Amino acid sequence: MPWDEAGAPALTRDTGVELLPEQATEHAPQGAAVLQYTWLGAWVVVARGAYDMDSIPPLSDALRAAVREHPKVVLDASGITFADSTLLNLLILTHQTGTLRVVAPSPQLRRLCEITGVDGILEMRASLDEAAVS
Repeated sequence: MPWDEAGAPALTRDTGVELLPEQATEHAPQGAAVLQYTWLGAWVVVARGAYDMDSIPPLSDALRAAVREHPKVVLDASGITFADSTLLNLLILTHQTGTLRVVAPSPQLRRLCEITGVDGILEMRASLDEAAVS
């Protein structure tokens, strides 16, 4: 299913300006940050901080661009301090659109995934190396 049909516009704010993946960090709200790089052939998106409806746009933009341009995307979720259904929705949409591995989810995010059953849908890995080569 194409990203636009999956409902991504509901997760992003359309400002008319398309951010390059490396610019996502510059526009992250205070408390949330997105970094990106390549590792062992995979595109890695590192999310740090709290993610809810107000802070999700930079991460949403980064993941949307990543699955469009790279065959394998790894989300390093070890630095996520808070997540709600907005982040869960983004992870499911990203998973449906491309190959996504979630690495080392924080205890709060892991618990949220367990409670909602999303842990049975997403491919979670313990380490970045394991996610990149799997």
